[in-house]
Amino acid sequence: MPKFIPGVKLCELFYQKEVKPILAQEFPRLRYSAALIGWGSEVLGFDTPLSRDHHWGPRALLLLQTRDYLRFKDKVTEMLSEKLPHEFLGYSTNYGEPDDNRVRHAVKIKSGPVNHMVQIFTLRSFFLARLGFDPSQQMSVIDWLTVPQQRLLEVVSGGVYHDGLGRLDAIREKLKFYPPDLWLYLLTAQWTRISQEEAFVGRTGGVGDQLGSGIVATRLVNEIMKLAFLMERQYAPYSKWFGTAFGRLKTGAKLTPVLEDVLRAKTWKARESKLARAYSILARQHNKLKITKPLPTKVTEYYDRPYLVIHADAFASAIREAITDPEVKRLPNNLGSIDQISDSHEVLQQPSVARQLRVIYEPTKA
Repeated sequence: MPKFIPGVKLCELFYQKEVKPILAQEFPRLRYSAALIGWGSEVLGFDTPLSRDHHWGPRALLLLQTRDYLRFKDKVTEMLSEKLPHEFLGYSTNYGEPDDNRVRHAVKIKSGPVNHMVQIFTLRSFFLARLGFDPSQQMSVIDWLTVPQQRLLEVVSGGVYHDGLGRLDAIREKLKFYPPDLWLYLLTAQWTRISQEEAFVGRTGGVGDQLGSGIVATRLVNEIMKLAFLMERQYAPYSKWFGTAFGRLKTGAKLTPVLEDVLRAKTWKARESKLARAYSILARQHNKLKITKPLPTKVTEYYDRPYLVIHADAFASAIREAITDPEVKRLPNNLGSIDQISDSHEVLQQPSVARQLRVIYEPTKA
């Protein structure tokens, strides 16, 4: 294998040195945008040498105007097949056909046309495929709520190498993070999720159910991490890169060792103690956001029961009071986004399925 180059950089060099000159020579008047966004660990900046075994290598995304797509898509594809080199910086530019899982592998060849991975879409068709809607149009609150954070992260990460259409950068900026009041709504839902189970670590442990206590603690670790992403206005990736991305958060350095101790704890008292530290870190971070009046940062007993909690429902209630957008205020209390409702791969990785959940946010008809 040649020396590893992070995919986003490899693809930028591939575009600049190979794809761009061919387009300039053969289609000098063609307007397009070129990028590496969408699928792939390299788009998120998490690729490693191991990533090179499938669906990785010199590639690019070209976005055309609709009229140019209909006229030039096939011509551009064929021209690139004829003129691209068979290798770039030691990596094959030729790929086999998708397998049963729609995965493509690099296949080295020495002659003939290149079966490349320069994919061509219109701006609209690309975003419809990735998000299920066209973000260049006005987006509703429900549009935001029914697109997984992983998909949003995929289109605001990576790199734009050329925005000849003059629209891609603006769309990415629009999608950078949730609108302010919708952000508050998601924070409310996330604090609520913690409030619903924070006392159960002790309650299960108190009856001798160490397994159940460990399961609840693990669930709370997951919810704490999700809340940290929201607090820092960062999209959370799906499970494969969730912990890696969490470690890059500002609060990640403080929370990671505490949460690791939670997972290692052998008794419910130890779990509760470590979770209490995590809750205090989150509460202090909340107060730094200044979206509500300062709230307590130390755990106390769960009403008249001897379980230590941060009373996350108080944070949720205070944040809810700060919401002013009428459309957001009409949403079901504490429901949150699709990521807070489901972790099913079949839902989160299929925009058409995710979009069907729009109905749960709409008012019930009598």
